[in-house]
Amino acid sequence: METFTHIKTVLGIILGLSITHSLKGVVKIIEHPDRFKVYTVHLLWAFYMFLSTVYFWWFEVHLTEIKHWDFLIYLFLVIYVITYYTLAALLFPEDMKDYKDFRSYFLSRKKWFFYILAILFLFDAFDTYLKGPGYHMEMLKVYPIREIIHITACLIAARTDNKWVQMITVSAFIVFQIYWILNYYMNG
Repeated sequence: METFTHIKTVLGIILGLSITHSLKGVVKIIEHPDRFKVYTVHLLWAFYMFLSTVYFWWFEVHLTEIKHWDFLIYLFLVIYVITYYTLAALLFPEDMKDYKDFRSYFLSRKKWFFYILAILFLFDAFDTYLKGPGYHMEMLKVYPIREIIHITACLIAARTDNKWVQMITVSAFIVFQIYWILNYYMNG
């Protein structure tokens, strides 16, 4: 159990930085509302990533089901959580000097954002596998469909600037994430 506590601490630090970065970005918008015009799609993706990061932190409690820890599993998990931080950083850059608003920024970085988000879902599949057959079998009812749809949607969203496609995609992601949390983890 000491190994898990150590690993949980490292993962928690990185996830905490992800949440901090997102919150700082939103607070900057609140502090300086006239500095940059907000973009609803961008803010919804920021909400989705915040919700997903908090959810991820919660469900990693199932890492206790891993009976044998080694450095490769630990390294994978660190890279996995770094992906969350990267996505938070992509949504809220330190400097917006080269962009007139969040719409132009988001559209200029959307390929990076969505490709990394697709990778995050691939990492999630491996993470689920690591937690053992009992956990994995419990998820199999909807999980593979969820992963395929999410990855496909990310690949489509990476290639379009259409606001409505982006809005529908992020709305669907948020609704499904809330469903997923309520259905699988409210009592867990």
